[in-house]
Amino acid sequence: MKYRVRHLTEYKYNKPVSLCYNMTHLLPRDTQHQRCLSRRIHVMPTPVYQNEGVDYFGNLTFYFSIQEPHEKLTIDVESDFEIDVKDRAEPDNLYSMTCGELRLWLADPQIPELRMVKEYVLDSTLIQRSNVLAAYAREIFSDDVPVLQAAMAFTNKIFDEFTFDPVATTVSTPPEQVLTEKRGVCQDFAHLAIACIRSVGLPARYMSGYLETLPPPGQEKLIGADASHAWFSVFVPGFDWVEFDPTNNMMPSEQHIVTAWGRDYADVTPLQGVIFDGGKTLALYVSVDVQQI
Repeated sequence: MKYRVRHLTEYKYNKPVSLCYNMTHLLPRDTQHQRCLSRRIHVMPTPVYQNEGVDYFGNLTFYFSIQEPHEKLTIDVESDFEIDVKDRAEPDNLYSMTCGELRLWLADPQIPELRMVKEYVLDSTLIQRSNVLAAYAREIFSDDVPVLQAAMAFTNKIFDEFTFDPVATTVSTPPEQVLTEKRGVCQDFAHLAIACIRSVGLPARYMSGYLETLPPPGQEKLIGADASHAWFSVFVPGFDWVEFDPTNNMMPSEQHIVTAWGRDYADVTPLQGVIFDGGKTLALYVSVDVQQI
């Protein structure tokens, strides 16, 4: 399956910005199941400096600085992908290592790959473990239950018990508040799942990317109607990282395109940086289009 993804971001300021320095996570990465065939990124006004790089997690980054006054900033990214669905298919055996066995594995200091997995059990910028979160997940992730079976059951639990509400939260809403109010968006559900899984001593990481949406039967697909998306993955020796989407109650397949991963949203923010001047308010417009080619 081949896709073309276009992500257009526009900022409009009420006063001119005199100088800005920015870093993006808008260039989707290559993974075991997807390969980038081509990509381009166009910034207006033209940056005086720009450079691609790789962050700590192996995600592609794009740095740029603009040193001329501007009231509008446009970042236009277009990428072509090839996705191998077979590589991302549901594991043949969800009844593999149990949660108890994984906890014992994580406690073994002699395992080399443990060093890169252990950080996904710890607190991060937007996710803190707690007894409340552990209590919500403990029964599902009990010692005798296979990890992948538990993760699928927990994905289903969030889907059944929570309501998608785009105005209920912000990017900094803590998982415990989401648990209490039972409302949020894909980022909140991913953060909640990760926070609960870490609270019961297991590794989970944040996945950021795109999801192709399909129009109702008989209707044409609208340009820009797709969306940035978030889900989570759990680590199981022998399977590596296995992904789950609690917003849609599924294991991601060919319609999920990975941009970046990290400990939480703060590690993979689409755009972050510093601006000088620009006034007190701004308007943000984002358009995402995922198209099969």
